Amino acid sequence: MLLLSSHPELDRHDTGGRHPERPARIGAALEGIDDAGLRDAVRELAPRRATLDELVRVHPLRYLELVEEFCRRGRGSLDPDTIVGPGSWDTALLAAGGVLAAVDGLAEGGGDTAFVAARPPGHHALAEQSMGFCMINNIAVGAAALAERGERVLIVDFDVHHGNGTQAIFWDDPRVLYISTHEWPLYPGTGRAEETGGPNAPGLTMNIPLPAGATGDVVLKAADGAMAPVVERFAPTWVLVSAGFDAHRDDPLANLELSAGDFADLARIVRSYGSSNIVVFLEGGYNLPALLSSVTATLGAFLDADVHPESPTSGGPGDDALDVSWHAYQDALE
Repeated sequence: MLLLSSHPELDRHDTGGRHPERPARIGAALEGIDDAGLRDAVRELAPRRATLDELVRVHPLRYLELVEEFCRRGRGSLDPDTIVGPGSWDTALLAAGGVLAAVDGLAEGGGDTAFVAARPPGHHALAEQSMGFCMINNIAVGAAALAERGERVLIVDFDVHHGNGTQAIFWDDPRVLYISTHEWPLYPGTGRAEETGGPNAPGLTMNIPLPAGATGDVVLKAADGAMAPVVERFAPTWVLVSAGFDAHRDDPLANLELSAGDFADLARIVRSYGSSNIVVFLEGGYNLPALLSSVTATLGAFLDADVHPESPTSGGPGDDALDVSWHAYQDALE
């Protein structure tokens, strides 16, 4: 059973007609569920807004109050990329609340996997700074709630941009393992292999920066080779996925060369990491047809459905990046 949190009819986050992070992305993601033939396996979750008490595990209260006030004041830019309007704050609360609703639904035995198709994305949001289309770090809100309950949380981030906010929030937290594959150099300029965690969490951050042109075979080697033993050593009880599909070869904002088939294979590997509780949150992905087919493939794989909208890719650069990341991880443990 797939738990679904998505409420496009309540989306009031207006970024303007030309902004790549737009409401149509959610429609494409939901259409991907239908294309995968999963609608009969879906249980929809009721809309749920995150409370301030739930958000302050990640963001200071003063930051939250300032962002809400800025949104209510009218349309404007929190930073050069993050445009908001009067309805943006309520929409952001629904996105973060969707993660929490998914966590609760899985904890109650309502399914094995949950998909949160909501916006705005979150993994760039620092504790006290909005950036990169992100206001609230949704995946971090979910992870912090689980960690408070005594869970060991793995966050897998395969967005093409490094999740600098998520990394920073859990940099020194031994309850959370953060692993990211991303194009580098690229916005936001973080995510080097040498960034491996703080003094209380050595080796609990793993970055696998990939060069432009890298194909799916390299990402799969990373997931099945470099990442798998790190995950096994950590032994997570929950897996949260920052599912950015902007690593697709047709995406306009980056230069990796993955296909929907690669995302399906990656999902199968993540599914094998040992936890029966998996929450998938939509991060990036700005070409609508590519987003649709990638969601189709990814959710199909998580639910063990045979869906192949595109063939996997291979032959690109990046194999040497895996060795660099692995050696950096080993150094962090010494």
